[in-house]
Amino acid sequence: MFALVRRLAAASPRYFGSPLAFPVALVVTVAWLVSGPFFHWSSNWILVPATATSVGAFLLVLLLQYSQNRDTRAVQLKLDELIRSLEQARTHMVRLEHSTDEELEEIESEFRALREEQQE
Repeated sequence: MFALVRRLAAASPRYFGSPLAFPVALVVTVAWLVSGPFFHWSSNWILVPATATSVGAFLLVLLLQYSQNRDTRAVQLKLDELIRSLEQARTHMVRLEHSTDEELEEIESEFRALREEQQE
């Protein structure tokens, strides 16, 4: 089950974020509008696509969030490896994303002071 979710999450940004996604959505929307007179503009004609797009958007948000979280995790691990490989780097920067807000603010102020020193 999770393998299927991983494959869907990996494929969803590639397909739903592609240049072809918008024209396909546009064609589907126009086809729905053209079909209105055949269904006499009924409430079901309005309800079905509204429900489908709500459910589809909800599922896409979940898939894209999973994909984004996975990508962010991979980038963090790559950065951790780069930090570990440099001799003069402060190794406490590894896994910095798990620090408290106060710890992050302290480190940010250190970097701000370093930037100000370099500008002078």
